[in-house]
Amino acid sequence: MLIKMSEDMTENDITAESVYKQRRLFLQAGSALALLGSGLLSAAERPGVGRPLQGYQKTPWGKAETLTPYRDITSYNNFYEFSTDKEEPALLAKNLKTSPWDIVVEGEVERPGKYHLEDLVPMNKLEERIYRLRCVEAWSMVIPWIGIPLATVIKRLQPTSKAKYVEFTTLFDPKQMPNQNNRLLDWPYVEGLRMDEAMHPLTILAVGLYGEVMPNQNGAPVRLVVPWKYGFKNIKSIARIRFTEQQPVSAWMKASSREYGFYANVNPQVSHPRWSQAKERRIGEFRKRETLMFNGYGEQVAGLYTGMDLKRFF
Repeated sequence: MLIKMSEDMTENDITAESVYKQRRLFLQAGSALALLGSGLLSAAERPGVGRPLQGYQKTPWGKAETLTPYRDITSYNNFYEFSTDKEEPALLAKNLKTSPWDIVVEGEVERPGKYHLEDLVPMNKLEERIYRLRCVEAWSMVIPWIGIPLATVIKRLQPTSKAKYVEFTTLFDPKQMPNQNNRLLDWPYVEGLRMDEAMHPLTILAVGLYGEVMPNQNGAPVRLVVPWKYGFKNIKSIARIRFTEQQPVSAWMKASSREYGFYANVNPQVSHPRWSQAKERRIGEFRKRETLMFNGYGEQVAGLYTGMDLKRFF
Protein backbone atom coordinates (compact mmCIF):
# COMPACT_ATOMS: atom_id res chain seq x y z
CA MET A 1 0.00 0.00 0.00
CA LEU A 2 1.31 3.43 -0.92
CA ILE A 3 1.45 5.81 2.05
CA LYS A 4 1.52 9.49 1.09
CA MET A 5 3.20 11.91 3.44
CA SER A 6 3.10 15.42 2.04
CA GLU A 7 1.30 18.71 2.22
CA ASP A 8 -0.88 17.43 -0.64
CA MET A 9 -2.21 14.49 1.36
CA THR A 10 -5.91 14.62 2.22
CA GLU A 11 -8.45 12.35 3.83
CA ASN A 12 -9.92 11.81 0.39
CA ASP A 13 -6.56 10.47 -0.84
CA ILE A 14 -6.90 7.67 1.66
CA THR A 15 -10.25 6.36 0.45
CA ALA A 16 -11.27 7.27 -3.07
CA GLU A 17 -14.65 8.98 -3.37
CA SER A 18 -15.96 6.37 -5.81
CA VAL A 19 -14.98 3.58 -3.42
CA TYR A 20 -16.63 5.00 -0.33
CA LYS A 21 -19.80 5.82 -2.29
CA GLN A 22 -20.01 2.19 -3.40
CA ARG A 23 -19.50 1.04 0.18
CA ARG A 24 -22.18 3.43 1.39
CA LEU A 25 -24.67 2.00 -1.11
CA PHE A 26 -23.74 -1.48 0.08
CA LEU A 27 -24.37 -0.45 3.69
CA GLN A 28 -27.69 1.10 2.78
CA ALA A 29 -28.80 -2.07 1.02
CA GLY A 30 -27.66 -4.15 3.99
CA SER A 31 -29.59 -1.93 6.38
CA ALA A 32 -32.73 -2.33 4.32
CA LEU A 33 -32.38 -6.12 4.37
CA ALA A 34 -31.77 -6.05 8.11
CA LEU A 35 -34.98 -4.09 8.64
CA LEU A 36 -36.96 -6.53 6.51
CA GLY A 37 -35.45 -9.47 8.33
CA SER A 38 -36.38 -8.02 11.71
CA GLY A 39 -40.01 -7.45 10.84
CA LEU A 40 -39.60 -3.83 9.69
CA LEU A 41 -38.48 -2.70 13.12
CA SER A 42 -36.54 0.56 13.18
CA ALA A 43 -32.99 0.63 14.48
CA ALA A 44 -34.22 2.55 17.53
CA GLU A 45 -36.59 -0.33 18.33
CA ARG A 46 -34.02 -3.06 17.86
CA PRO A 47 -31.45 -3.65 20.61
CA GLY A 48 -27.79 -3.28 19.80
CA VAL A 49 -25.08 -5.69 20.78
CA GLY A 50 -23.26 -3.72 23.46
CA ARG A 51 -23.61 -3.34 27.21
CA PRO A 52 -26.59 -1.12 28.09
CA LEU A 53 -26.03 2.17 29.90
CA GLN A 54 -28.42 2.72 32.77
CA GLY A 55 -29.87 5.84 34.34
CA TYR A 56 -28.90 8.46 31.78
CA GLN A 57 -31.17 11.46 31.31
CA LYS A 58 -32.95 12.19 28.04
CA THR A 59 -32.71 15.76 26.75
CA PRO A 60 -34.60 17.73 24.06
CA TRP A 61 -31.51 18.02 21.82
CA GLY A 62 -32.29 16.78 18.31
CA LYS A 63 -35.56 15.01 19.01
CA ALA A 64 -36.97 16.10 15.62
CA GLU A 65 -34.14 14.36 13.74
CA THR A 66 -34.40 10.94 12.07
CA LEU A 67 -31.72 8.75 13.60
CA THR A 68 -29.12 6.98 11.51
CA PRO A 69 -29.52 3.21 12.01
CA TYR A 70 -27.35 1.66 14.69
CA ARG A 71 -25.84 -0.72 12.16
CA ASP A 72 -24.57 2.09 9.94
CA ILE A 73 -23.22 4.12 12.86
CA THR A 74 -21.21 1.16 14.10
CA SER A 75 -20.01 -0.26 10.76
CA TYR A 76 -18.96 2.82 8.76
CA ASN A 77 -16.25 4.60 10.71
CA ASN A 78 -13.22 6.82 10.34
CA PHE A 79 -10.73 5.48 12.87
CA TYR A 80 -7.32 5.60 11.22
CA GLU A 81 -5.52 4.11 14.21
CA PHE A 82 -7.02 0.81 13.06
CA SER A 83 -7.50 1.21 9.32
CA THR A 84 -8.07 3.74 6.54
CA ASP A 85 -10.94 1.58 5.34
CA LYS A 86 -14.37 2.58 6.60
CA GLU A 87 -15.60 -0.93 7.45
CA GLU A 88 -12.44 -2.46 8.96
CA PRO A 89 -12.40 -0.58 12.32
CA ALA A 90 -15.52 -2.48 13.40
CA LEU A 91 -13.50 -5.70 13.06
CA LEU A 92 -10.03 -4.56 14.06
CA ALA A 93 -11.06 -2.62 17.18
CA LYS A 94 -12.88 -5.51 18.81
CA ASN A 95 -10.05 -6.36 21.17
CA LEU A 96 -9.16 -2.83 22.25
CA LYS A 97 -8.94 -2.87 26.04
CA THR A 98 -11.12 -0.02 27.29
CA SER A 99 -11.41 -0.89 30.99
CA PRO A 100 -9.79 0.17 33.18
CA TRP A 101 -9.07 3.44 31.40
CA ASP A 102 -6.99 6.32 32.73
CA ILE A 103 -6.76 9.87 31.41
CA VAL A 104 -3.73 12.04 32.15
CA VAL A 105 -4.56 15.69 32.88
CA GLU A 106 -1.71 18.20 32.65
CA GLY A 107 -0.68 21.72 31.76
CA GLU A 108 -2.23 24.95 33.02
CA VAL A 109 -4.58 23.38 35.53
CA GLU A 110 -4.89 23.32 39.32
CA ARG A 111 -5.74 19.61 39.52
CA PRO A 112 -3.34 17.70 37.24
CA GLY A 113 -2.86 13.97 37.55
CA LYS A 114 -3.96 10.59 36.29
CA TYR A 115 -7.70 10.04 36.59
CA HIS A 116 -9.83 6.96 36.17
CA LEU A 117 -12.42 7.59 33.46
CA GLU A 118 -15.28 7.20 35.92
CA ASP A 119 -13.80 9.95 38.10
CA LEU A 120 -13.90 12.42 35.21
CA VAL A 121 -17.14 11.21 33.63
CA PRO A 122 -19.47 10.04 36.44
CA MET A 123 -21.83 7.38 35.11
CA ASN A 124 -24.69 8.73 37.24
CA LYS A 125 -24.61 12.13 35.49
CA LEU A 126 -24.88 11.02 31.88
CA GLU A 127 -27.38 12.46 29.43
CA GLU A 128 -28.46 11.63 25.90
CA ARG A 129 -28.20 14.21 23.11
CA ILE A 130 -29.09 13.62 19.48
CA TYR A 131 -26.50 15.42 17.37
CA ARG A 132 -25.64 15.53 13.69
CA LEU A 133 -22.12 14.44 12.75
CA ARG A 134 -20.86 15.95 9.48
CA CYS A 135 -17.67 14.53 7.97
CA VAL A 136 -15.34 16.41 5.67
CA GLU A 137 -15.90 13.69 3.06
CA ALA A 138 -19.47 14.98 2.47
CA TRP A 139 -21.38 12.36 4.42
CA SER A 140 -23.25 12.75 7.68
CA MET A 141 -25.11 10.86 10.40
CA VAL A 142 -27.56 11.62 13.22
CA ILE A 143 -26.41 9.90 16.40
CA PRO A 144 -27.96 9.67 19.89
CA TRP A 145 -24.78 10.26 21.91
CA ILE A 146 -24.63 9.66 25.65
CA GLY A 147 -22.15 11.67 27.67
CA ILE A 148 -21.47 14.62 29.91
CA PRO A 149 -20.84 18.30 29.11
CA LEU A 150 -17.11 18.89 28.76
CA ALA A 151 -17.59 22.10 30.74
CA THR A 152 -18.56 20.04 33.79
CA VAL A 153 -15.25 18.18 33.63
CA ILE A 154 -13.20 21.32 33.00
CA LYS A 155 -14.71 23.14 35.97
CA ARG A 156 -13.74 20.28 38.27
CA LEU A 157 -10.15 20.34 36.98
CA GLN A 158 -9.84 24.11 37.61
CA PRO A 159 -7.77 25.50 34.72
CA THR A 160 -5.54 28.45 35.52
CA SER A 161 -5.93 31.89 33.96
CA LYS A 162 -3.23 30.95 31.45
CA ALA A 163 -5.32 28.16 29.95
CA LYS A 164 -6.59 29.43 26.58
CA TYR A 165 -6.91 26.07 24.82
CA VAL A 166 -7.60 22.41 25.60
CA GLU A 167 -5.57 19.76 23.80
CA PHE A 168 -6.72 16.13 23.53
CA THR A 169 -4.58 13.11 22.65
CA THR A 170 -5.71 9.64 21.59
CA LEU A 171 -4.25 6.51 23.15
CA PHE A 172 -0.92 5.57 21.56
CA ASP A 173 -0.57 1.80 21.58
CA PRO A 174 0.55 0.29 18.24
CA LYS A 175 0.06 -3.23 19.59
CA GLN A 176 -3.64 -2.55 20.03
CA MET A 177 -4.00 0.03 17.26
CA PRO A 178 -2.06 -1.55 14.38
CA ASN A 179 -2.24 1.34 11.92
CA GLN A 180 -0.16 3.43 14.32
CA ASN A 181 2.75 1.38 13.00
CA ASN A 182 2.31 3.20 9.67
CA ARG A 183 3.48 6.74 8.96
CA LEU A 184 0.07 7.89 7.81
CA LEU A 185 -0.01 10.60 10.50
CA ASP A 186 2.35 11.82 13.19
CA TRP A 187 0.91 9.62 15.93
CA PRO A 188 -0.60 9.91 18.45
CA TYR A 189 -3.66 11.71 17.12
CA VAL A 190 -4.01 15.20 18.62
CA GLU A 191 -6.88 17.68 18.50
CA GLY A 192 -7.77 20.85 20.36
CA LEU A 193 -10.38 23.46 21.14
CA ARG A 194 -10.32 27.08 22.19
CA MET A 195 -11.42 27.33 25.80
CA ASP A 196 -14.75 28.98 25.01
CA GLU A 197 -15.51 26.21 22.49
CA ALA A 198 -14.64 23.57 25.07
CA MET A 199 -16.89 25.25 27.65
CA HIS A 200 -19.83 25.64 25.27
CA PRO A 201 -22.95 23.71 26.42
CA LEU A 202 -23.11 21.74 23.15
CA THR A 203 -19.65 20.21 23.60
CA ILE A 204 -19.68 16.84 25.33
CA LEU A 205 -17.47 13.93 26.26
CA ALA A 206 -19.39 10.89 25.03
CA VAL A 207 -19.16 7.39 26.48
CA GLY A 208 -22.08 5.77 24.68
CA LEU A 209 -24.64 5.83 21.89
CA TYR A 210 -28.04 4.29 21.24
CA GLY A 211 -28.40 3.51 24.94
CA GLU A 212 -25.23 1.44 25.07
CA VAL A 213 -21.58 1.74 26.07
CA MET A 214 -19.55 3.30 23.26
CA PRO A 215 -18.52 0.68 20.67
CA ASN A 216 -14.76 0.45 20.24
CA GLN A 217 -14.86 1.48 16.59
CA ASN A 218 -16.77 4.66 17.51
CA GLY A 219 -14.14 5.86 19.96
CA ALA A 220 -14.47 3.85 23.16
CA PRO A 221 -14.34 4.41 25.96
CA VAL A 222 -14.59 8.20 25.67
CA ARG A 223 -14.54 10.64 22.75
CA LEU A 224 -15.16 14.28 22.05
CA VAL A 225 -18.37 15.40 20.32
CA VAL A 226 -18.46 18.97 19.00
CA PRO A 227 -21.51 18.93 16.70
CA TRP A 228 -20.81 22.10 14.73
CA LYS A 229 -17.36 20.91 13.59
CA TYR A 230 -16.29 18.34 11.01
CA GLY A 231 -15.91 14.77 12.19
CA PHE A 232 -12.10 14.68 12.31
CA LYS A 233 -12.24 17.26 15.11
CA ASN A 234 -14.18 14.82 17.31
CA ILE A 235 -11.19 12.89 18.68
CA LYS A 236 -11.65 9.28 19.85
CA SER A 237 -10.28 7.12 22.68
CA ILE A 238 -8.95 10.09 24.64
CA ALA A 239 -5.99 9.29 26.89
CA ARG A 240 -4.62 12.76 27.67
CA ILE A 241 -6.07 16.24 28.25
CA ARG A 242 -3.70 19.19 28.38
CA PHE A 243 -4.54 22.83 29.11
CA THR A 244 -2.31 25.23 27.20
CA GLU A 245 -1.66 28.90 26.62
CA GLN A 246 -0.73 28.26 22.97
CA GLN A 247 -2.97 26.92 20.21
CA PRO A 248 -2.40 23.16 19.77
CA VAL A 249 -1.24 21.76 16.45
CA SER A 250 -3.60 18.95 15.51
CA ALA A 251 -2.68 15.75 13.68
CA TRP A 252 -4.32 16.80 10.42
CA MET A 253 -2.81 20.29 10.61
CA LYS A 254 0.62 18.63 10.77
CA ALA A 255 -0.25 16.41 7.83
CA SER A 256 -1.71 19.14 5.60
CA SER A 257 -2.20 22.57 7.13
CA ARG A 258 -3.37 23.97 3.79
CA GLU A 259 -6.41 21.70 3.87
CA TYR A 260 -7.19 21.16 7.55
CA GLY A 261 -7.34 24.16 9.84
CA PHE A 262 -7.58 24.39 13.59
CA TYR A 263 -11.25 25.36 13.77
CA ALA A 264 -12.81 22.86 11.33
CA ASN A 265 -16.21 24.54 11.58
CA VAL A 266 -18.77 23.15 9.15
CA ASN A 267 -18.97 25.88 6.52
CA PRO A 268 -20.54 25.28 3.08
CA GLN A 269 -18.89 28.49 1.83
CA VAL A 270 -15.36 27.19 2.38
CA SER A 271 -14.48 24.34 0.03
CA HIS A 272 -11.85 21.76 0.72
CA PRO A 273 -9.12 22.38 -1.89
CA ARG A 274 -10.18 19.22 -3.73
CA TRP A 275 -13.97 19.15 -3.32
CA SER A 276 -16.95 21.27 -2.37
CA GLN A 277 -18.50 21.23 1.10
CA ALA A 278 -21.77 22.80 -0.09
CA LYS A 279 -23.73 19.54 -0.08
CA GLU A 280 -23.74 16.34 1.94
CA ARG A 281 -25.35 12.93 1.78
CA ARG A 282 -26.74 11.51 5.00
CA ILE A 283 -25.99 7.82 5.44
CA GLY A 284 -29.17 5.94 4.49
CA GLU A 285 -30.30 8.58 2.00
CA PHE A 286 -29.65 8.75 -1.75
CA ARG A 287 -30.43 12.43 -2.30
CA LYS A 288 -27.90 15.07 -1.31
CA ARG A 289 -28.92 17.95 0.94
CA GLU A 290 -27.56 21.44 1.45
CA THR A 291 -24.83 21.67 4.08
CA LEU A 292 -25.90 23.98 6.91
CA MET A 293 -23.59 26.61 8.35
CA PHE A 294 -22.12 25.34 11.62
CA ASN A 295 -23.91 22.07 10.80
CA GLY A 296 -27.22 23.73 11.69
CA TYR A 297 -26.10 24.91 15.14
CA GLY A 298 -25.44 28.50 14.11
CA GLU A 299 -28.01 29.95 16.48
CA GLN A 300 -26.12 28.45 19.40
CA VAL A 301 -22.48 28.91 18.35
CA ALA A 302 -22.14 31.73 15.80
CA GLY A 303 -21.39 34.18 18.61
CA LEU A 304 -18.14 32.35 19.34
CA TYR A 305 -16.74 33.61 16.05
CA THR A 306 -18.02 37.18 15.89
CA GLY A 307 -15.61 39.33 13.88
CA MET A 308 -13.53 36.40 12.66
CA ASP A 309 -12.76 35.80 8.99
CA LEU A 310 -14.05 32.22 8.71
CA LYS A 311 -12.34 31.68 5.37
CA ARG A 312 -9.00 32.47 6.93
CA PHE A 313 -9.70 30.70 10.24
CA PHE A 314 -11.12 27.53 8.70
